[in-house]
Amino acid sequence: MERFFRYTLTALISIVALMEFYQVLMRYVFEIPVMGLEEVLVYPTLWLYFLGSVNASREDTQIKANVLDVFLKTDRAKLIVRVIADAMAFIVVLWLTYWAWDYFRYALRVMKESPTLYIPTIYAECAFFIGLVLMSAYAAWYLFKNVKRLAASPKSPQETAEGV
Repeated sequence: MERFFRYTLTALISIVALMEFYQVLMRYVFEIPVMGLEEVLVYPTLWLYFLGSVNASREDTQIKANVLDVFLKTDRAKLIVRVIADAMAFIVVLWLTYWAWDYFRYALRVMKESPTLYIPTIYAECAFFIGLVLMSAYAAWYLFKNVKRLAASPKSPQETAEGV
């Protein structure tokens, strides 16, 4: 899976960069407009954004503000906060996936095309739903994994005395 993301994301970012470079070169150096390039650029860009987000979910490397970790003393307390954060993230990503599903159904029903080149926009619009489904799966996986770790971790003597 890591190899898939490495090569796919590298290819997508290279395509986007080359297309932007070509557009700038043609427009500002040669003063020749390239019609429809902006339309084509939307497709790899959306897939790059969403597959990049899926990869961050897979690696569990999203941007986080783990401020509470500074104040918490035990690993178990940090794990409890992590489970709560994972549960909230899972709820939010499920909510967004539901919205993406509604949008995907709408896009399938309407079957829009790009204005100049008449490329079906469903190829870009499905990235929302597919990306969020995969992010939901990874969020569920990390929630399950951390709940399992929390259940297996022994309570500290201090927590047992406090009745936590």
